[in-house]
Amino acid sequence: MISHYQSGGGAAMPDTRISELVRGWVDGWVVSRGSSDPIDEPWGWTIDVGQPRHVARHVLPEPSEGDVREIVAATSAPGTWLKLFAEEKAVLPWVGPGWRLEPPGFLMTCRLGPERTEVPDGYTLTRWTRGGLSRVLVRTRDGHFAARGQIAHVGDGAVVDQVESAAEHRRRGLGGLVMRTLQSTAYEAGARTGLLVGTPEGRALYSSLGWTVHSPMTSLCYEPSDAAR
Repeated sequence: MISHYQSGGGAAMPDTRISELVRGWVDGWVVSRGSSDPIDEPWGWTIDVGQPRHVARHVLPEPSEGDVREIVAATSAPGTWLKLFAEEKAVLPWVGPGWRLEPPGFLMTCRLGPERTEVPDGYTLTRWTRGGLSRVLVRTRDGHFAARGQIAHVGDGAVVDQVESAAEHRRRGLGGLVMRTLQSTAYEAGARTGLLVGTPEGRALYSSLGWTVHSPMTSLCYEPSDAAR
């Protein structure tokens, strides 16, 4: 059985809410990306994404070997993704050739509240909300892209997505500025819990802002040409 945990900088503790948290993340992710509504499955959810290299994804909050092997056996469409909330060493033996391993993710949450933000000298910040999705854009004074992020509002939760900084503008506090602005925006709209799946690089930033890790996520994409390499 796959185990999950909570880690806020102290000792790891079992997390029994993983399915609920993953469902909250899924609900916000589809708003953020404009994807189809999640389809309920015995093992989790299927989402039609509709992009050439990301046709659909299967999300399993508590993956079992039987379920993963059954999905893999039934998959023939390139661009099908698996999002498995477990360590990669536990689930990789369950998939065969043609599945490309992507960088790991980490399911994280935080309690939202008003945040103090200060735009560093030399930058400007713009934010706007449309259709339940708020975006933040940071640019240089002459209009060059520096950082961005977005957050999808779903009930009393909000899902952070696509936070990034241009390479030449990193380590200047812009990631924290984007996150605090997104968190305040969601709080002002009535959300009280933030969710995200962060990259290994983003995990340190989010942890410094009070986010708690609940589970690793293994991400795989089906590219059958890989089987011939």
